[in-house]
This record gives sequence, C-alpha cells and structure tokens, in this order.
Amino acid sequence: MLESRPAEVFTEMSGRAWAVLAVLCGAIFLEGIDVAMLNVALPSIRSDLGLSTGMLSGVVSAYVLGYGGFMLLGGRAADLLGRRRMFLLWLTVFLLFSGLGGFATEGWMLLTARFVTGVAAAFMAPAGLSLITTNFAEGRARNKALLVYAGIAAGGFSLGMVVGGLLTALGWRWVFFAPVVVSALILAAAIPLVRDSGVPQRVRGGFDLLGAFSITGSMLLLVYGVVRLEHPSDGRALTVLVFAAGLLLLALFVADERRTANPLVRLGILRSGALVRTNIVALLFVGSFAGFQFLATLYFQELRGWSTVQTGLAMAVIGVDAILAPILTPRLVDRFGNARVVFGGVVLAAIAYALFLPTDLDRAYAAMFPAMLLLGVAFALVYGPLTIAGTDGIAEEDQGLASGLLYTAFQFGFALGISAVTAVNVAAVAAGASGMEAVRTALIVPVVAAAVAGLVAAFGLRRTAAVAGTAAAAADSASDTAPTTLAQV
Repeated sequence: MLESRPAEVFTEMSGRAWAVLAVLCGAIFLEGIDVAMLNVALPSIRSDLGLSTGMLSGVVSAYVLGYGGFMLLGGRAADLLGRRRMFLLWLTVFLLFSGLGGFATEGWMLLTARFVTGVAAAFMAPAGLSLITTNFAEGRARNKALLVYAGIAAGGFSLGMVVGGLLTALGWRWVFFAPVVVSALILAAAIPLVRDSGVPQRVRGGFDLLGAFSITGSMLLLVYGVVRLEHPSDGRALTVLVFAAGLLLLALFVADERRTANPLVRLGILRSGALVRTNIVALLFVGSFAGFQFLATLYFQELRGWSTVQTGLAMAVIGVDAILAPILTPRLVDRFGNARVVFGGVVLAAIAYALFLPTDLDRAYAAMFPAMLLLGVAFALVYGPLTIAGTDGIAEEDQGLASGLLYTAFQFGFALGISAVTAVNVAAVAAGASGMEAVRTALIVPVVAAAVAGLVAAFGLRRTAAVAGTAAAAADSASDTAPTTLAQV
C-alpha cells in the first residue's frame, strides 16, 4: 500500500494536480481543525471527566509536546524514508488515536491519545508539505499550490472553532470522532492519488540514531519548558533545569551532526539568511495569534459568559483567509514579491491586536469585528508566502527538513505565545488586577510579538531591495530583458 511509482512534476494546475493538492490540503485542514475543536471543547471535557486544571492543561500540552518534539525528526524521516510512505503511515496513526481519544474515560487516556496524535501530526505535516514542494515545479505552479495549501490550513483552524462549538453541543466525544471520518476519507483518496516525486535517499552507514534521540529529546524538553512558563510560580528551579537539559541535548545534537558521516540534519541549511528570517517571522507571527486567540476565548467565555458556539462564530470571520489566500494573495505575490506581502500582513496583524486592546465588558461585537477581519486578511497575506519562502530555493533532498524547520517554528510559536500571555495574565491577577484588566495587560504581548515580526520582515525587505539593486545594475550591463524572481523574506 505504501509504495508507488514516481509522480510526475506538475508545471501547471491540471485536473490531476488539483486532485493531489486537494488530498494534501485535506490533511493539513484536518490537523488545524482538530486542534481548534479540542480547544473549544475543553470546558465540557473537564466537566464530564472531572479533570483538574493541571490535567486539562496537560491534555493540550501533550499534543504540543508530541508535535514540537518530533517535528524535525518527522521532516527528515520524510526525506530519508519516503514522503508518501510517511504521509500515509502517520495519517493512519492520526486516525486511530483520534478515535481512541473519543473513548477516553480518564485523564491519562486523553493524555496518551493526544501525545501520539501530536507525534503523528509531526511526521504527517512536513511529509505533506514536502510532497507539494516536490510534486509541483518551482515557480508559479508551486506558489499557487502552497498559497492554497496555507489558506486551507489557516482556514481549518478558524473553522474548527465554529465546528468545535457545534459538535460540543452534541457531545465532546464528537470532537474526536469527527476527525476519524475525515481521516478515513483522505486516506482512501491519498492511496491512489499521492505519489513520491522520486526515490528516498539511501542511508549509508546506518541511520543517525544519536542525532535522532538527541534532537527529539531536546525539542521535547524545550517545548515542555515553554509550557511550564504558563505557571511562573510553580517550580521555577525545575523549569530552569528543563531548559538547561534541553539546551545540553541540543549542543550534543550539533556536535554529533558535525562529526557524523550521515547527519540527520544538514546544518549548512541554516546558513541561509532568508530561511532563518522566515522561521523567526513564522514563530513570532503564530505566537502572537496563539496568544490572542487564547485571550479572546477567555474574554468571550469566562468574562462575557458567551457559549462555545457564540465564541466560535465571533472568531469565524478570521477564516476569510481561506477565501483570500488562493484568490488575492497569488496576485499580490506576483506583483510585489513575498517580502512586501509578508511585511504588510504582519503590520495588519499588529494593528488588529492594538484595536482589540481597549475592549471592555460592555463593548459591542461590531466594534471588535474590524480587528477580527484584519486578522483574517493578515493570515491570508502572511501564512502562504511564509510557506513559499521557507521551502523556496531548497534542494529537493532537503525539502522535508525545510518543512520540518518551518513547522517547528510554527509549533514553538504556538506554545510560546500561549505560555507568554498566560504568564502575564496570571502575574497581573496576582498583582490585584481584575479579570478584564489582566486580559488587557496580556494583550500587549501579541502586539509586541507582531511588531517585532514586522521589524524582522522589514530587515528582509531591506536585504531584498539591496540585492535587487545589485542585480539591476548587473542586468543593465548584460541584458535589458533579464527575468526577475520573487522576493524572499
């Protein structure tokens, strides 16, 4: 089942190309909607199973640990063991353990199901993204595919909040069972449609087990350390120790990659300034949104007393990016380049968060609507172009690794954003602030994160302008009709 003949590389969006893209988009949509639905269902899960706050937080953290901890390994495994093989195998695991979560009767069962589901997503997501970047020729076809892919991914998270509210009204277990049905449909379509664009790399001298264990252990510890930041007064010494151990394993990993003949991660890929800037912007942008989404949910449900359905509908407009990303963003990228489009989107996000700052308990939703709409537009402008920039110009044999790096940045940003706003919120309450005052104080974090992302993106824009100026001078002396390329972040 897991083997297939090599795929054709699509140079234009034919019917088969759209069918393959639909399957891969379905998988990333599934991952986004799964996370969002669970977030909305948490209060109902706590009520039904009698979970403590710590255990409930652990249900979310378990997924983050599995996803963030195994992401780099998952990306490299796609390159070495076969992208299609990894995609189909871990989509099956995702299906099975999502279903098991729906049958959970105790907290530990949910923790186990969510951790393994996170691990499955860590292998499945970079494999799916690298299948797009290797099945669609670099240029217009790949850019179109990636923008559609990114729009569907972001739209899945936005729509998941609405769907999660509706399913939770029927029973929280449907939040786990619904992805099983979707996964089965995607798997049935993927087996005949999805193919690898080539053969996996041959691993000579054995798989780099030390590198695999050290980077996975490092990512697990670092993500766990970030999660612990949500409770700044709870065992600070242990939090410091967790970070120290994670950094020590990271140093061991780097030393191993430098000396081994068959490295798990080719460290030379990090010499690309554009790649590093892209991942920094990705971490900050997703982190700012994750923090905002957490605070908005807290504000709507706990401070305003809105239901899960009302909360989901209030934030549903953010899902406009699923429409704008494939229609508007390609035209903007073609005309202005990735760097300008990303910079504009990040600036819009910072403005949106700032507009939400003066929110109080009596504010009408109409006054908050512009912030939600701007966020949807910002996602349409940023998420897709970041996905292009994170994999563009990378050798085919490193596409899985580049995808893993980008998704690691997304996941670390998600964990860090929630932890940062939670820590600020808790500190504000401890200092005597009311619930509304604490939320407003914590809302400063997304504003600052988006602003810093804008500065990093602006630096990339400046670099692009300098390179463009040099290229233009060279072109004047050679040819007046030299082609130009898309700007890189």
